[in-house]
Amino acid sequence: MRIIFMGSPEFAMPTLQALVHAAHEVVCVYTQPPRPGGRRGKELTKTPVHQLAERLGIEVRHPTSLKSEEEQAKFAALDADIAVVAAYGLILPQAILDAPKRGCLNVHASLLPDWRGAAPIHRSIMAGDEVTGVTIMQMEAGLDTGPMLATVRTPVEDKTTGELTEELAELGAQLMVGTLIDIDALHAVEQDHDAASYAKKIEKAEARIDWLRSAEDVARHIHGLSPFPGAWAELEGARVKFLRAEPVDGSGDPGTVLDDDLTIACGEGAIRPLRLQRAGKPAMERPEFLRGNSVGEGARFA
Repeated sequence: MRIIFMGSPEFAMPTLQALVHAAHEVVCVYTQPPRPGGRRGKELTKTPVHQLAERLGIEVRHPTSLKSEEEQAKFAALDADIAVVAAYGLILPQAILDAPKRGCLNVHASLLPDWRGAAPIHRSIMAGDEVTGVTIMQMEAGLDTGPMLATVRTPVEDKTTGELTEELAELGAQLMVGTLIDIDALHAVEQDHDAASYAKKIEKAEARIDWLRSAEDVARHIHGLSPFPGAWAELEGARVKFLRAEPVDGSGDPGTVLDDDLTIACGEGAIRPLRLQRAGKPAMERPEFLRGNSVGEGARFA
C-alpha cells in the first residue's frame, strides 16, 4: 500500500519499521516538530520517529497544526491508500481523516473502549488491570471512538510503564502489518461507548507518593510512573524517585522505614523498593542505593 505514517515517540518506531520491512511504500512521515532539549535545554531535538524516518530515507513533515487548508491540501496531494497513526500527538481534522482512500488507522495501546486518551499504559498499570493490549482502530472525529479492526492482549503482571510500552509497541507493529494484509476480510466492530474509560494525561503533581494508600496501590503507582515522570518522595529534604517496588508484609507509621533493608510502611502493608534514583544521580538497585545512602530503621520518607 501507499502509506502516510504519523507518529512521534519511541512507541511508534516499531510500526514504521514494520511497514517498511513489509514492503509497503511509506511516502511520507508526519511527526511533532523538533523541540528544545539536550543538556542545556536549548538544542532542537527531533522526535524518535523523525530520526528513524531520516535514516530510512523517507520524507518528513512536522507541521504544528493540520487545520489549515494549505496543510490539508499538501496531505491530500500525497494520494495515499491509507494513513497509519501511532501516538502522533495532534488531533486530525475531518479533511485529514477523509483524504486517504481507506481513511486512517490508529495503533492504540489499550483494549478499547478501555483507556481512551493520552496515557493508556500509565493508567492501566495504576488502576491494577490484569490484562491490557493493543487495538487497531479506524479513526473518526471522536477521541479514540472509532470501530475496531483487531486486538492483541498481554498480561500486565508487575511490568513498569517503560517495559509495557516496549512490549505493546512491538505487538502493535505486528498487528498493524497483519491488519493491512487482511484488511478487506476484516469486519469492523463498534465500540461499547457506555463502557468507555479515559486515560487523562499524567500530571507532574500526581507523581508524589501517598504513603497512606495500601502497599499494592503504592507499588502500582510506582510502576505506572516508571521511568517517567517517576514516583517520588522526600528523604531528609531530598527527592528520591522510586522506579520499581514490591509489596511486602509490615506495618507502621506510613512513610517510615521499618528495617535496615528499606522496607517502608504504607497505610496497609509495606513496600520494599527494588530500584531507586536520587536527584542528579543514576538509577540503582536497592543494595547499591543503601551502600551510598545511610537509611536505617526509623527514617521517614515525607
